Amino acid sequence: MNIDLESPVRRQPPADIDPRRLAAQIRLEATRMVAPQGFGYLGQALSSAEQVAAVFADLDWNRDRFICSPGHYIIAPYAAAGALGLLTREQLDSYGKNGSPLEAIGTESSPIVDYTCGSLGQGLSAAAGFALADKLRGGHAGRVYALISDGELEEGQTWEAAIFAAHHGLDRLIVILDANDSQVDGPISSITTLEPMRQKWESFGWHVADIDGHDVDTVVAALHEADSERCKPSVLICRTSTVHGLDCLPEDADGHFIKLPPQLAAAAEAELTRTLETL
Repeated sequence: MNIDLESPVRRQPPADIDPRRLAAQIRLEATRMVAPQGFGYLGQALSSAEQVAAVFADLDWNRDRFICSPGHYIIAPYAAAGALGLLTREQLDSYGKNGSPLEAIGTESSPIVDYTCGSLGQGLSAAAGFALADKLRGGHAGRVYALISDGELEEGQTWEAAIFAAHHGLDRLIVILDANDSQVDGPISSITTLEPMRQKWESFGWHVADIDGHDVDTVVAALHEADSERCKPSVLICRTSTVHGLDCLPEDADGHFIKLPPQLAAAAEAELTRTLETL
């Protein structure tokens, strides 16, 4: 994992991470990060919180890799890193500001993750490359986790990488697919027919789990099952919502790019703080 910054950071997260608590912390930290601008990619953290928390709780930080394919999802790994003490409060507060290393859309210099993309649809190719390189080196290779979005399934490169990974038997590659049915143009299902996603991935030679992406225990169990898979890469199709876990949002909130004026930001932080206190 890439956790280097110019400012000092702790090299290892705490032991025995509770993914349920971490998911709540991701939502809270992401809300605090977006609040100063009054808008941003909060919905991507709300939909992927359990997935990122489950992966971060299980990472071997010395050997495993984490790829965040959609650059605007970088807010979730940043929030998780802040909750785990890998980023400071000052660093989190710089998110999205000019000159900050924590850019709102990830770049090649983004900390915490090993790879992220500006152009969508490239992350799985990078992940497959990492996994193949590890396989060719031999030995006990680490796992390569790739967080991708369902919108990226509209990109042909994603499917080319899926064919490649299955052909080479990259069984240390685990894709976490955030299927939140959301993109900038509206619900994905109204723009491009992606279903049946499970059967498509299976036909490409992948081990597939089609799950509730907000049930953290289910996500954890699916990750463990994927880790035991041999010969095939694995994909977890995580069915999610871009407004999950934040009841104070208006019914017509645009989950792709949530507006968060000061009063709503305060209500959101208070709600998420209460949620965290119950865990």
